[in-house]
Amino acid sequence: MKEIPVANTLAELRGGIATWRMARQRIGLVPTMGALHRGHLALVEEAKKRADKVVVSIFVNPAQFAPHEDFDRYPRTFDADLTKLAEAGHADAIYAPSVSEMYPEGFATRINVGGPSAGLETDFRPHFFGGVATVVSKLFLQCLPDSAVFGEKDYQQLQVVKRMVRDLDLPIEIIGAATIREDDGLALSSRNAYLNAAQRQIAAQLNKILRLAAKRARDGVPVPQAEAEAQAALLNAGFDKVDYVAIRDARSLQQLDTLNDEARILAAAWLDKTRLIDNMPV
Repeated sequence: MKEIPVANTLAELRGGIATWRMARQRIGLVPTMGALHRGHLALVEEAKKRADKVVVSIFVNPAQFAPHEDFDRYPRTFDADLTKLAEAGHADAIYAPSVSEMYPEGFATRINVGGPSAGLETDFRPHFFGGVATVVSKLFLQCLPDSAVFGEKDYQQLQVVKRMVRDLDLPIEIIGAATIREDDGLALSSRNAYLNAAQRQIAAQLNKILRLAAKRARDGVPVPQAEAEAQAALLNAGFDKVDYVAIRDARSLQQLDTLNDEARILAAAWLDKTRLIDNMPV
């Protein structure tokens, strides 16, 4: 089993990267918050296809959690994460900074991205994409990767990162990797660990209801009607609350009055205190 070096400080990280750069090796980055599952490992595998060396960051980013959210109880399984990455064999370094390393005392800068960050997640988590953009931009500057891989499960986040890279002229290829799912279609997520057995059965309905709504829209049902039907179906299936079901343009995430050739359906719904998101092409 491959032993992977762990860098806890920026100096350690840059020391290793400098060696790779001197050898003219391409560097890939996979940012994560840990609690790794098959979906994360698929991102690392994808990164390795495009780079000679892959850095996996493990950092639970406090800047993207509001005070009432689950920062303190977010799953932290660092030793298990190391084992999974070592067994998979595609990572070449792990960057696991502390909060004080990432955000030293007096840190006062925040990046806000417009465009695709408007609406959807922002309507319910207005702090979220500012925290994501800030930490991702720091990771990009710390690792200086040639490419970075993000999962399509967090589809709006992927579009925000793409816009940030484009707007700031960062020479980084951003790759979106397909969502990895359980056999019943539930998108893999670290937060799935919060679900009890009964909730887990209900959660499996999320992707099924979205697929039906996408088909309804393709068959000519007006977009607002397909969205409303899906929201009602989620509540009838046992979800406690639905934040949104939205069919949007896949690139801009703008609202659609009529379906176009590049549409995406996105949703966020709650089972007790667990918030699940999913999306797929229409």
